[in-house]
This record gives sequence, structure tokens and C-alpha cells, in this order.
Amino acid sequence: MEFEQKAEEKKMSMSKNIARLAVTAGLTAALSFGGVMAPVTMAFAAGTPVATTSGNVTINKEIYKDTTFKGIQIFKAKVTQDQKSEGVWDSTGDKTLSDIDWASPKVKKAVTDKFSGVAGAPTGNASVQEWIAFINNNAGNNANVDTGSTLDKIAEALEDAGATDSTLGWQSSTTGNFTGLESGYWLFVTASVGSTKDTDTTNGNIDAYTSPIFTIVGGEGVNVTPKKDVPNVTKAVKDDNNGSFVTDKSKNVFEAPNRVADSASDQLVEYQLAGTVASNINTYNEYSYTFTDELPSTMVPELDGNDPVVEVKIGNQVVHPDSYSKEYADGKLVVSFSNLKNAYAKNEDDTRGALINVDGKSKVYVNYKARLDPTKVSAGMLGKGQKNTVTLTYSNNPHAVGTGTTVEHPAYDYTYGIDVTKVGNEETPKKLSGVVFKLQEKNGDTVEDKYIDANGVKQANAEAAKLTTNEEGKINVVGLDEGAYVLTEVTPAPGYDNSHGDKGITFTIKRGSLTESNTEVVNPELTVDDADDQSLVTSANATNGMVHLTVTDKKGSNLPLTGLNGVTFTWIAGGAVLCIGVAHLIRSRKQAEESEQE
Repeated sequence: MEFEQKAEEKKMSMSKNIARLAVTAGLTAALSFGGVMAPVTMAFAAGTPVATTSGNVTINKEIYKDTTFKGIQIFKAKVTQDQKSEGVWDSTGDKTLSDIDWASPKVKKAVTDKFSGVAGAPTGNASVQEWIAFINNNAGNNANVDTGSTLDKIAEALEDAGATDSTLGWQSSTTGNFTGLESGYWLFVTASVGSTKDTDTTNGNIDAYTSPIFTIVGGEGVNVTPKKDVPNVTKAVKDDNNGSFVTDKSKNVFEAPNRVADSASDQLVEYQLAGTVASNINTYNEYSYTFTDELPSTMVPELDGNDPVVEVKIGNQVVHPDSYSKEYADGKLVVSFSNLKNAYAKNEDDTRGALINVDGKSKVYVNYKARLDPTKVSAGMLGKGQKNTVTLTYSNNPHAVGTGTTVEHPAYDYTYGIDVTKVGNEETPKKLSGVVFKLQEKNGDTVEDKYIDANGVKQANAEAAKLTTNEEGKINVVGLDEGAYVLTEVTPAPGYDNSHGDKGITFTIKRGSLTESNTEVVNPELTVDDADDQSLVTSANATNGMVHLTVTDKKGSNLPLTGLNGVTFTWIAGGAVLCIGVAHLIRSRKQAEESEQE
């Protein structure tokens, strides 16, 4: 087939068609197809037209590791481009093609069979010019090649054929470099995926397959960027100290997620899972999207029966629950979309609303609450971050069922405890057992009307939360948040006074700087803010996440005594008086009886 170079005056009228066929890879090249589409020249092109029969393609893979690509020729042709000098091409000029034909009968059959019965498509026996015109007119302008488009169908046909026909002509590269390819019109796709980075573990996600790359091979070497995207995911926790999911409120959760918080036992803490969407999502017919959040053994999510309580949003729109599934089992909270492109909004009356438009700029959020399980809180976990992590699993192949998974992203929750020792004020202090305390949280000047038990849980009944010193004079409370508390002695040891009365002892736990670690211990500071007699309270900062208080009681007061001899004399004197009285009574009765007889 012979292609004649057209006159320059037709350049402008044909520009739109040129752009359509050069769809991906950021190329400015264009096809010219004889009588179907005129060849294009640049008005001020400098150089000599040179016809080539081979060319090179480089697929940029700087941020990827172990991802391989493959290419297949669709049309073979001579490619002409202006050359300024030997080996120096005029990049401002267009490439033109001549002698165009199908690359092989198998390629022709795979493509033409795909369009059998499609309205407006040529028949399998139509000329190559007719097929080029059809492709040109229906290529569209989307660089990512939308699902169901003409170019998408071509790519799908060739990939499907290649899966069963090893002789179709696919050429593979583990480096992304293709050299000495026969000139013409080529398709490039991903053969297999590796990871996004090999050194940065925060970005070492499983790679995605590129959207189809269509380009002209011949003349100047072609450099293309894969048309693919791996979603990002993050996890944030809302700390009651700053009340935000971000460390910098001028930024979003993807830029500055707050990954640390502290809490008390049984306190519901808010978490947020956030994920981006692949920029080429329109290439996918269906796009699966799953958050997997793994909680530590010490934590449980808020549940409604057996179902986790979650709120899912795409952007600012709340998603109706029938658009996704949710479950909590074996310590994992899973929220999954079988097809994110089929998510519906939730109306205010809880009915299903309109289909949500999901594109490459969409953000998906899952908000839920979790708490430290009081039955699992122990001294050994105090001051250690309770690590909980999220991963995102996503569709990564536009033309096949396949998924990739991100590396995990963590958040941490801390809790603390108090160690109280009760002693007497003897020269050698005696450790006092059986002393009963109550512990309450204080907000400003107000003491909460709830009582904290030994596991850090707030109880409405003081008796249910009473704290009694053991033989070592100790009480331990685990699962405390930072903040102010009041420790009040309810029942002192026998023979000792309640040194601080009903007022109790006010102290504050201050956490210091939290770290993103589940091995490094955070030891908070302890200050005693108020006590009737400060000398009777000594405090120490934490060891292993537990702060320490020593509280002294004075021995009770005694009435003055005159000694043992004085006591004995008193009892003797008292006995003599009693004897005299009894004798006098007997004598009086005897005299009365004698008088009656007379």
C-alpha cells in the first residue's frame, strides 16, 4: 500500500484525527493513512525526511521493581520522520506511515473477530484502510483508554488471543527497553507485576498493570510512561488531646495523618481508614477495593451485635451499606467493595440514593471506633503502643481478574497505670493492708460521679470499683488515660487516721511525647497537684508506663493513762465499796425481818 505525502494546507484539518490515534504515552506523534488520513508535516520543520523500518521503545519504570512489559505489533508500516543530522531527529515534526498492513493474519483475526456484530464496524474482509478509518474515528481522546472503548477492545482482543496463542508475536522485556522493533503501530501492556519500590517500605506496594499503550515505532526512539496507578492508603486516629485525624489541620489525612493517641480502658477511640483510587480507574470495567484493618489482641471495634459499626464515605458522600460488605473476625475488620464503581449514596432517610461518580481523584474513607478490652489490659502493655494496621487490596489489571495489596500502615494507642503504696508514719514505715480507696477522674474543678476500678473501667457504683491495698500495702490500676484524677481514702487501716480526709489527693498523669512504636515504652510524668499535707504524699514518674504514689497515714490518737498500778488500785477500791454496800443491804433486811416477828 502506498501513501503519498499530502499538501501542507491540510495539516490543520487533520490535527484532531491525529491526536485521536496517538492515545497514550504522552506522544505527539500521529498516524497518517493514505486516502483515509493525510500525512502531516510541520510548517517550519527543519531536516530531511528519512524512512525507517525499525525503532526503539523505552517504558519508564524508575519507581517500579520486577515489573515486566510486553508489546505486539498491530500494523506494520514504513515510518518517516525529519532528520536534522545523522541520528538526530526533529522532535517537533510528525511521523508519517506508509505501506500499512496488518502485522499478521492472527492479529487481524483477533481484532476483527472482537468487533463482529458491533454497529459501524467493518467486516472481517474489509480493507485495512477501512479498519484504520474506523479506529481513527472511534479512538476517542482519553489517554487512559476507557473500558469498552474501541482501543480498549483492541487491547483486550490481543491480550485474550495471546493468552492462548504463543505464536501471536508478543515480545517481552524485563527492563522496559525494546530495541530493533519492526516499525509500525504497536500495543504495549504489562506482562507481570512486581512492586512499586524496593527500598521504601512505605511505598512497596504490589504494582498495577498499565492501561493499554498504543504508539508508533520507528524514527526517533519512543519514551513512554506506564498508564497505571497504585492507590495509597493511610490510617489515622483521633486523639482526645487535639481532636483531629491530622497532625497539621491545614493538611489532609494523606499528607499528615495522626498515628498516635492514648486512651483509658473501654474508651471508644475514633479511627479513620483513607484510600485513594487509581488514576486510570475508567480503564476498569469493575474495580474491587478492600480495607483490611488488623487490630491488636487488646482492642475490639464497636459492634452492633456481631456487626462492626462503620461509616463509609466517598468524598463527602455517605455510602449506602448495600454497596459494600463489612465484617469483624479473628481480630480483623474488613470493609470491601466488590465494585467501587457501583457505589450508591445514602439518603438522609437511610434509603439508597444516586450512583456516586468515582474517578481517579476520588477518596474513600472508613470511620469506626475501637476500645481497649478491659479483660486484656495488663501491666505488661502499659506505655507500649498498641499497634493496629491497615492494608488496601485493589484491582490492578484492567483486562483480567487480579489484585494488588499495599504495605501496611499503622496507628498506635497507649494507656498507663498507677502504683499506690500505703504506709504508716512510723520511723520505719509499716505497709498498710486492707485500706480502701476510690479513684475518680477530674475535669477542671469537677470530679466525675463515676469510679474507676482496677482495670481502668468507670463504674457507676463506688462499691463495685473499690480499691483495697494488699499485704504489701499496694493498689495497682491499669488502663488510664492521661489527665487529672482524685484518689480518696475510704477506709483507713485500724489504728491509723485518714490523713487526707474526704478531699483526697489530686494528681495528674502527663504523657509526654508518643512514638510510633510498639516496643519502646512511653513513661508519663506524674505531678501531685493538691493534698492537705504534701509531706504525706511522695510521687515518682513512671517506670514501664506506670506512675508511682506513696501515701502516708498517721497513727491514731490515745487518751492519757496513769499506768498499770493505778488501774489495779482503781479496780481494788471499786471492789471494796461494792462489798460494803452488799453487807449493809443484808444487815438491813435482817433487822426488818426481826421487827416483823415482834
